Amino acid sequence: MNNDTQAPTDLQDSEAAQFVRWFREVAPYVHGFRGKTFVVGFGGELINDGLLNTLIPDLSLMSALGIKLILVHGSRPQVNEQLSLKGQTQQFGRGIEPTSVTALECAKEAAGEIRLDIEAAFSQGLPNTPMSHAQIRVISGNFVTARPVGVIDGVDYKHTGAVRKLDIDAMRTTLNQGAIILLSPLGFSPTGEAFNLAMEDLATSAAIALRAEKLIFLTPEHIGHSNNLDIDTELARLDAEALISSGSLDEDCATFVRFASLGVKRGVARAHLVPYKQDGSILLEIFTHDGVGTMVVEDTLDDLRPATLDDVGAIVQLIEPLEQDGTLVPRGRAVIEREVERFTVLEHDGIIYGCVALIPYLDEQMAELACLIVQSEWQGEGEGDMLLRHTEAKARAIGAKRLFVLTTRTSHWFIKRGFVAGGVSDLPKHKQANYNRSRNSMIFIKKL
Repeated sequence: MNNDTQAPTDLQDSEAAQFVRWFREVAPYVHGFRGKTFVVGFGGELINDGLLNTLIPDLSLMSALGIKLILVHGSRPQVNEQLSLKGQTQQFGRGIEPTSVTALECAKEAAGEIRLDIEAAFSQGLPNTPMSHAQIRVISGNFVTARPVGVIDGVDYKHTGAVRKLDIDAMRTTLNQGAIILLSPLGFSPTGEAFNLAMEDLATSAAIALRAEKLIFLTPEHIGHSNNLDIDTELARLDAEALISSGSLDEDCATFVRFASLGVKRGVARAHLVPYKQDGSILLEIFTHDGVGTMVVEDTLDDLRPATLDDVGAIVQLIEPLEQDGTLVPRGRAVIEREVERFTVLEHDGIIYGCVALIPYLDEQMAELACLIVQSEWQGEGEGDMLLRHTEAKARAIGAKRLFVLTTRTSHWFIKRGFVAGGVSDLPKHKQANYNRSRNSMIFIKKL
């Protein structure tokens, strides 16, 4: 009987603990992204797949968390459907193609219908739904000035256009008022002529012009899966461009990767390619460490750098739990501030999740490795080894011949990495004098 009555309580406690842990893990991203501008582009395929009402609540949540959103929708399948209904043989693919008068009218019809569907989805507010109590304003307008593509290699592209400029001041004013901007793939010339635009070009142009923190493309599937390629979840821009040049990507994948790379090259901090068929994929990509899509950056994001005074708070947060359980000797904030130049931090997407300190004893050509920490939820990808290799190189650079570490609980980790057991007499004389015998820390030493 006791087991029967206790089980639900245990389950509830477990779920509560999981929720609290998740909420704490997400908090740094919420702080980091509040007030930042994200441009989210998605094609008409997402709408045809019936996933608009799944996506909108997630975008609403992002807006509620203080993220400034510009949405750019595509309409290619809808335009093609309209063309077929009108008896036209033309069908638009990924590449640039001429837009006839009839095709332009189809583009206008499709854009208008999709815009209304998106506005309607943001207007939902039924109780007990993700949009309950949400009051999201969606603003569309003539923000985009376009130019004709013109004649290329003797082909007149008619009403196919490219982005000339955007009304950045008006867009920023709109975003600062808490509204979401919705851009359709149409632009207008100063003479009032309409042009058919590519969603990818428009989204990338907006991200560049607004100096967006992120350019996010929602794609039908994981980049590379349709090509049976194992593509890293994080691509440096040059690697992404090499992948395009290799010809191993299909046209859809190559298009998304090309515009993501262009955005990063022109100053967008991060570009993400996220599969929209996975429920909550945009939230998982933005608010978790590993994400679920492919991210293109100018260089890889995992970044070792010297700590500064601005990092002391984050270092304290990393160290405190290990001090409390006895793994580390208590140092206190004042000590870390005084010795911050000895620390190196491991940063990802603006969030510090690892650190290490190097304390020199150069009179005896030795150095101590201390406070090697990687947050538990971000372990398993070799971050600890990265910090160790960096510290070993740093110790060699200052003239140390041996690196030592004092530990009570991680001896096997260091033994696997070439450290051998030592004694108190093997330590530098100053360290011997300050060795805390009550902790009885094990001593491991590695020749450099």
